[in-house]
Amino acid sequence: MVFSQMRVFRSLSLIEGLLLAVALIWAANFSVVKASLPFIDPMSFNAFRFGISIVLMVGILVWKGDYTLIPLRDIPALFGLGLLGNTAYQLFFIFGLNLTHSANASVMLGTIPVWVALVSHFFFDEKMTRNRLIGVSLTFGGIVLILTGSGKELSFGSGTLYGDMLTLGSALVFGTYTVLSKDFLKRYPPLQLTVMSMVSGGGVLVVAAIPNLRMLDVAAIPTGAWLGVAYSGLLSVGLAYIIWNYALNQVGAVRTATYQNLVPVLGLLIGYFLMGEPLAVLQMAGSLIVIGGIIVTRRG
Repeated sequence: MVFSQMRVFRSLSLIEGLLLAVALIWAANFSVVKASLPFIDPMSFNAFRFGISIVLMVGILVWKGDYTLIPLRDIPALFGLGLLGNTAYQLFFIFGLNLTHSANASVMLGTIPVWVALVSHFFFDEKMTRNRLIGVSLTFGGIVLILTGSGKELSFGSGTLYGDMLTLGSALVFGTYTVLSKDFLKRYPPLQLTVMSMVSGGGVLVVAAIPNLRMLDVAAIPTGAWLGVAYSGLLSVGLAYIIWNYALNQVGAVRTATYQNLVPVLGLLIGYFLMGEPLAVLQMAGSLIVIGGIIVTRRG
């Protein structure tokens, strides 16, 4: 009995360590993408990074051989899942970010665990508990505190309305994708599900970007921007999505989604220790609240 509990604890600790790694990857990804976009337009950037991810992930899947045959009845639903989690999410996010402040977008993306909890509670079998409700609320409140203390422009009005709504839509889309993925993970390994959704949704992004790719001066793109494409494609899209689906299958949608709110916390730490950026009291308080919310959700 004791040994069984120790194995479970080690397994959960590994999952949470992996989710922490995902949050770190996504925290750095924001800066990487922002640094690359002056040289590569958003549509072409998405095409490059998803093209890299698709080739790599398909190769790994074939090499490992860890996949099952797909029944014909599942193909439309899997294609729709890929469109939701890759095509729709990426388009809503990129164009929303272009029309609003980055701080506004961070608040909107902070609602992902809220949408996951609501969709899971009302439409699926992962019901909301008191601890989960408190934990999700704390993580979102912590993000608001972090942004309030950052001094960045945070303004919700007519000038940013369309961007705010698009970014909020991206949070709803990714939250729904997270919940819907859970059912497919009962039938398909995490790697296979990641590859299938990436091929369908990412493939559409690549095709949609063809006009932009034709006009792009590839020779003028600096090495740093290409490294940004590689980082975002291999880590932020490829590896991170595999871990996300694996954790989703092991600990549930609500608990997995709360780790997404560690992204701004880790972004603060990266800025403080590597770039010498100041760290305000409100930001430190918000970070502690986010961590506390994750702990409460974990107990729930």
